[in-house]
Amino acid sequence: MLRREIPVGESEGRIMLLAQGKIAPAPAQPDELLSLGEELIPLQPRQAWGDDVQPLCYWHDEPVGLRLTTAANESWIDGRNWLARLPESWYGLVSTALQVSAWLENHRFCGRCGAKASKLEAEFAMHCHACGHRNYPRISPCIITLVTCGEAMLLARSPRFPAGRYSTLAGFIEPGESAEEAVHREVFEEVGVTIDRVRYHRSQAWPFPHSLMLGYFAEATTRRIRIDGVEISDAAWFSPRHLPSLPPVFSISRELIETHLAHL
Repeated sequence: MLRREIPVGESEGRIMLLAQGKIAPAPAQPDELLSLGEELIPLQPRQAWGDDVQPLCYWHDEPVGLRLTTAANESWIDGRNWLARLPESWYGLVSTALQVSAWLENHRFCGRCGAKASKLEAEFAMHCHACGHRNYPRISPCIITLVTCGEAMLLARSPRFPAGRYSTLAGFIEPGESAEEAVHREVFEEVGVTIDRVRYHRSQAWPFPHSLMLGYFAEATTRRIRIDGVEISDAAWFSPRHLPSLPPVFSISRELIETHLAHL
């Protein structure tokens, strides 16, 4: 569906309009992409591209570009809601657009000398002609881990979560640290539980704003919970028969939970 090569020299194609993490829905009209079953899609009709369009990729063999605007109107939908309402096949396209838009917004000026930067045509890169420094889209590796003890799952709440929601444990990988070392450290720091049998599951791009989530399973060697009280406001062991509100279905945290439940 999605081909990652950047369409150098493309002069027209579909466009995604973004403003502050919100994406404009396409105007209601007959469209071949509506045959996929969506009432709303985040792609504007094929049109000519100007210098303000950042090429993204080919999707369904059509070039797609990104145009940033300064303000969204009330009909625009934020990225999380788009991912919740669209089929999984759209995830890569929406995720790419959200991450590239964050990069464009945050690298308009050189991080080394402060001069104005300009985007290159042949790759995702912002180049400073004053000092030669070049910035590429930032990708921050994180681990996300479902800790289990038998059938029970250790789930926790961040103070930022909606009321009642619990999720798996996650954190950024620190300099000089392997992903597996980060799993052990984050679990112990956040809930005071030691683990073993760390097993990799899969990864997922997480465009809020620019993370790459590396999903793991781990088994607890201790059950006593001691929350850090900063990143974690509550944590508990949950039985598959008594679960709290869970993360959205498009997230890798939910996939870890559903994978564990499917194997019981």
